[in-house]
Order: sequence, then structure tokens, then C-alpha cells
Amino acid sequence: MNMMPPVTKNLLIINVLCFLGMLVAEKYSIDLNNILGLHFFLADNFMPYQLLTYMFMHGNLEHIFFNMFAVWMFGRIIEQVMGSKRFLFYYLACGIGAGLIQEGVQWINYITHEHAEVARMGSELVRGNYLILHGMAVDINLLNTVGASGAVYGILLAFGMIFPNERMFIFPIPIPIKAKIFVIGYALIELFMTRSNDGVAHYAHLGGMLVGLIILLLWHEGGNGGLLDKLRKMFCRDTHNNNINIYRRN
Repeated sequence: MNMMPPVTKNLLIINVLCFLGMLVAEKYSIDLNNILGLHFFLADNFMPYQLLTYMFMHGNLEHIFFNMFAVWMFGRIIEQVMGSKRFLFYYLACGIGAGLIQEGVQWINYITHEHAEVARMGSELVRGNYLILHGMAVDINLLNTVGASGAVYGILLAFGMIFPNERMFIFPIPIPIKAKIFVIGYALIELFMTRSNDGVAHYAHLGGMLVGLIILLLWHEGGNGGLLDKLRKMFCRDTHNNNINIYRRN
């Protein structure tokens, strides 16, 4: 841990402490995920600070393990490239942006024929404020997003754009693949999974990548052309060409 960049190290520590705090609070019938998780902004349980705190909360051990593994694996590299201050801003911006996009998607569903005041629960009609998701009535107060995944997907995008040709072994793929293919593949999987009803905030994942892309394009100094020209230059950069420091600010 002593060799790890400071922001990455502290992000790991804070997330683990929050997870342990959640487990301890459960012993006293306190649901920290409900307090600090991101609720739908029209719900009674929503508080503005949740746009920041939700990304430090996790649902279970598997959830936090894979997110923190990605932060450790990719975050320390990106922090060394960007510098600690810029990396912290990037991480938080991707996480907050992911939360805002998740809120936006829920709001669009709410106003486009998927809002109901009365829902059928079994054989009874129950009056309340409901959002119809995948054919099921969900009380808007129960919509809650937790996890660092939006920020993590922003980190993955940054790795794929800064080191596009870096080869990676991804289980269970038997051959190494380039980082840019890995990132594009992950994005396509998330896009496809938005149609599923698995309880995962796929739009937040995509939102983290989108916000990360916008930030990196704004920071990029190498392209004098338009958006497509900048993307081409960033994704086609020679990995061995030592010009990745264009992102760093002291």
C-alpha cells in the first residue's frame, strides 16, 4: 500500500470502511445504504448529498470486491498518468455524472407513460407513487443506487484511451486483447444489458463512461480537429510513444 498513489489508496480505504460501517450499522437496524444511497430525486428519501455518498456504498461483498479490484488495478495507473488532484476530480466527476444520468433515465421513465398512482399488489390495489419498470410497479421510494461502478467505468475508459494498444488477459478469453477492444466491448455489453431486469444500474455505468469521455476530450490537447479526429488520435495512439503526459497537471 505504501507504493500505491495516495488517492487510489485512500479511495480503497474509504470504500472498505464504509462497507464495514454498513455491516456494523445493520446490527443496530440502521440501513446506511438507504441513508447514503442515491434515491430517485422525486422520492421522499432523496437528499442532494447522496450524489456523492452513493459511490462509497456497496450492496454486498462481491459488489465491493470487484469495484475495488478495478480501482486498484487501473486506478493507480491512471493516477500516475493524470496526477493525484486531476485523478480525484476525474473519479468524483464520473461517479457524480453517472448518478445524474441514472436519475435522468428514471425521470424519463417516470414521465413517459410509465408512471402510475395505483398499483396492483397481488389481488389488492395499492395507492401510492409508482414507477412501472419492466412491467412491475416499483415504489419510487424504493429506487436506490449504490456503488462505485460509475466512477470505475470512467477509469476503465481512461485506461482504454490512454493505453489503447496495451494487451490484457481477461478471463475466460484465452488470448490477450487490446485495452481499447476491452473498453468498447464492456460498453456494448452494458448497452445491451439496459434491456434486462437484473437490478443493476447499467445506465449509471454507461453514464460514468460518457462523463469520462467528455472530460478526457476537454483535456486532450493533441487534436486540432473535431470530435471524431480527437477520438481517432486518442484511440490510435502508439502505446510506446511517451506522450501520455498530456493529461497530467501538477
